[in-house]
Amino acid sequence: MRELPPPLPAHRGHRLGDDEYTEDFRPRHTAIRNGDSWKLERLQHFEEYGDPSWEAMNRGDWDEALRVAGGRGEALRASAADADRRGSRFHRVRVVEEPLTPYVQWELHTLHQRARCGHRIRVLPAEAVAWAEADGLLPELVVLDDRTLYRVLYTATGAPEGALRYTDPEIVRPWAAFVAKAYAAAEDIRTYFPRVVAPLPAPLLTMPVE
Repeated sequence: MRELPPPLPAHRGHRLGDDEYTEDFRPRHTAIRNGDSWKLERLQHFEEYGDPSWEAMNRGDWDEALRVAGGRGEALRASAADADRRGSRFHRVRVVEEPLTPYVQWELHTLHQRARCGHRIRVLPAEAVAWAEADGLLPELVVLDDRTLYRVLYTATGAPEGALRYTDPEIVRPWAAFVAKAYAAAEDIRTYFPRVVAPLPAPLLTMPVE
């Protein structure tokens, strides 16, 4: 993968607040029939208040974090089956830096479970995209069916802050192609996880993230 990322000018995006982003995303996603969607995750820490598994990890209770996350299998299998019925193929690329941050170690456990339940998830080492980040880290992106692109926004501490929405095909399609190439170059989490993540001890938090 040796292609520079396409432009993503902020002034051409429509700003959505956090709740607006959720309300805008859901109907567009559920309306997809026989189309590919893509997600690119680059940051190494997010705040996910309201997620009981993340909150347990964040307060240092690793066993509880994994127990709670492990109870989501039925819902994950149902969502994967629904996506398959609609022909809505959602592909996620998780860029990782090693050694893993506590957040990424926790997230990879949850993503591995998703993959085992039928979701398409791959892992890409940060070194593989370093050449494309001379001007900064790759953005957090979701592309729905080559029609809508969201640049998902976060605060400096990783809290969600809404998104910029793009619908111009001249912007959306090149980014869909870029993330698709990243996905093709990445490793299936089902082989990455047992080799890199499963052997790790519980992450050590110096202090909970508030």
